[in-house]
Amino acid sequence: MPWRSAAFLAALLTGLGVANAAPEAAKTVLWKDLRPAAQPAAQTFSRPMIAALLPDHGETLAWNAADETVELKGYALPVDRDGDLVYQFLLVPWTGACSHMPTPPPNQIVLVTLPKPYRMEKAYQTVAVTGRLKPDMEKSQLFITDGVTVIQSGYAFSGAEVADIDSVPETVELQQANPWKFLKK
Repeated sequence: MPWRSAAFLAALLTGLGVANAAPEAAKTVLWKDLRPAAQPAAQTFSRPMIAALLPDHGETLAWNAADETVELKGYALPVDRDGDLVYQFLLVPWTGACSHMPTPPPNQIVLVTLPKPYRMEKAYQTVAVTGRLKPDMEKSQLFITDGVTVIQSGYAFSGAEVADIDSVPETVELQQANPWKFLKK
């Protein structure tokens, strides 16, 4: 019987050590980490990269570390929602992506499915998503003001945590086309 007590005590102490261990720190992933190094972030200074202009249509995925906990910052575009509660959204690298301009390549779109709804104040809300990011070519229907469009994402977060943030690093700043710029002369 003494060996059973020692084994029980060892198991208990091991269990306590695991319970008190610090949670795994999330590694920050940037949008450039999700695409091949040769793929540019933008086609020109004023126009973001779009899938239609790339030889492989942006289907080449560069990230494949699904066992790591990572954090990716971007803009949330609701896919499945009920009022201001969002159950699933697309995480994109710039505002206007997918609904107001041509779709970015799949390797620059992440489908985020949440374990509990997230209260979103507006489309393209800046968020940080933490969880396990895995390659997963998936198509989602996006309902926008001028109809339905199908968007292909190259990555997925499931069971992720979402937090509001103020800004997104390495975001593509798009210049707004102003048809009245000639008046400024």
